Amino acid sequence: MSDQEHTSSEQLMRALASGDLAAFDQLVLRHQKSAWAIACRFLRDRHEAEDVVQDAFLRLLAAAGRYQPTCSFNTYFHQIISRLCLDRAKKKLPRCLDAMPDVSDSGPDALGEMEKRQDAEAVRAALAALPPQQRLAVVLRYYEGLSYQDIASALEITPKAVEHLLARGRDHLQATLKTWKDF
Repeated sequence: MSDQEHTSSEQLMRALASGDLAAFDQLVLRHQKSAWAIACRFLRDRHEAEDVVQDAFLRLLAAAGRYQPTCSFNTYFHQIISRLCLDRAKKKLPRCLDAMPDVSDSGPDALGEMEKRQDAEAVRAALAALPPQQRLAVVLRYYEGLSYQDIASALEITPKAVEHLLARGRDHLQATLKTWKDF
């Protein structure tokens, strides 16, 4: 293992500011999976998510010389991802599918798998129907496991506002999914 694998992300940012591109490689390797998961869950589009993640790392590279670790690197990077996701959501138009999804066999396990996929799609659709800030708060909290404070820092709001966003998001999801299950 290299020394950079044991180095904190904050230290890697300082090394990057000094021109160490290997530090940037390590930051990308360390944070790309989480960044992509946030963007993909929020935007619901792999290509859009890839663009957002690329933009986030490019912004990180450009900001390396100005980086001041006033908060954890994760919080700082989540701020970048969050802003880019919210900006992209404002510009994004509804998308139609080019083709119908494949339907699997009609065997006994296929029915259970189909129901699981339908349930997962219902959750994704309900999540997509949330207003952007609520959706991002839900993704950061329940998919990424961030604390209220970290979400507040990422979204540049108070922890109390995060609490309200999550409560409204949960209420909306619960109502939407209850309606779907009652259907």
